Amino acid sequence: MSEEKAAPQSAVVIKKYANRRLYNTSTSTYVTLDDLSTMVKSGTDFLVYDAKTGEDITRSVLTQIIFEEENKGTNLLPINFLRQLIRFYGDSMQAFVPGFLEFSLENLGKEQEKFRSQLLDVWGGDTIKAMQDHAQRNMAMFGDAMKVFNPFAAMGVPVPGAPAPGRPPQAQNPSKDDLQALKDQLAAMQQKLDTITK
Repeated sequence: MSEEKAAPQSAVVIKKYANRRLYNTSTSTYVTLDDLSTMVKSGTDFLVYDAKTGEDITRSVLTQIIFEEENKGTNLLPINFLRQLIRFYGDSMQAFVPGFLEFSLENLGKEQEKFRSQLLDVWGGDTIKAMQDHAQRNMAMFGDAMKVFNPFAAMGVPVPGAPAPGRPPQAQNPSKDDLQALKDQLAAMQQKLDTITK
């Protein structure tokens, strides 16, 4: 069975032709990346297939939409985040990254309206502090979840969002970037794994 036949019934099928044109099979019209971006924002699911091979290329098309948005000046992805993401490719922790990112974004999506109202009602103009608090809550939730599933916890390997061993939470540097802290913790875990395997 081809991937296209296995597509969910509710998803719109988009075909990409060799001339790079995108064809919406449900409306029988050609569409642009901007049209696909609008579909994503409105909650319309779609799958993109190579018209010649039938290969599912949805991931690369979505990535291209993000690239186009970033080029328009809508800088949503911080440079340090992009660098760290690139470093995870080929790393032993690579398998954990998609789940972590999906978990974080799902929580952000669930709390989006609550978060918006808090920005306006509670913090007013101090949106940076609101975002930092929200990120810290997400990291703490992920850390708690990782404690349950972390087979290395008994060996003292740090968990993202958890305080370093021997240091109370308030002793951590509050100005330290969450991604840098995660990077440090992953590096420590990698060192422990390397020590164990040797």
